Amino acid sequence: MKKVQQPDKDGVQLLDEQDKALVGLIQSGLPICSRPYQSLGEQAGIAEEEVIARLQKMQQTGCIRRMGVIVRHRELGYRANAMVVWDVPDEKVSEMGRCMSQFEFITLCYRRPRCLPDWPYNLFCMIHGHSREEAMQNLDEMIGKCKIEYKHQVLFSRRCFKQRGAVYQPEASISDSVKSELAESFAFTKIVSGTR
Repeated sequence: MKKVQQPDKDGVQLLDEQDKALVGLIQSGLPICSRPYQSLGEQAGIAEEEVIARLQKMQQTGCIRRMGVIVRHRELGYRANAMVVWDVPDEKVSEMGRCMSQFEFITLCYRRPRCLPDWPYNLFCMIHGHSREEAMQNLDEMIGKCKIEYKHQVLFSRRCFKQRGAVYQPEASISDSVKSELAESFAFTKIVSGTR
């Protein structure tokens, strides 16, 4: 088995060509088969054990934060998808984020910098529901249980252009047509504005 490249003098994990090839192979998902790492190894020209060792090393060093499943919620019947943006006092963001993220119907919850004066929002969460009514009921439940009194907007998705994990080597897996679609990928309809 080949040795995985060690970090440089600053502690940054450098990827060799074999690591880069593996990242290119996994960024579109693991093969659906009984031995996905063996299949990756066959494509990369290395043994299954080396694939596993390299991926583990990349996770340990932070080059890969995690590997997980992307659920296509629309295919499961969750058609109402709302990004709720909140204007929360900076000193309350962590507390509110922890409260919001405990709900099963919240799939994303994160902080972003404000872009004043046009965009005062700094806390974002994604709510999925089978219908807009269900999504709004979930929002009302969260507001009540978290005792939220902050200005917010609810932005329902109008169209899903793409749903996937992170791409680290765009030239390896994204076509020009998909790149142009990504430019339009955040089309939302504002339905609620202000505090509730």
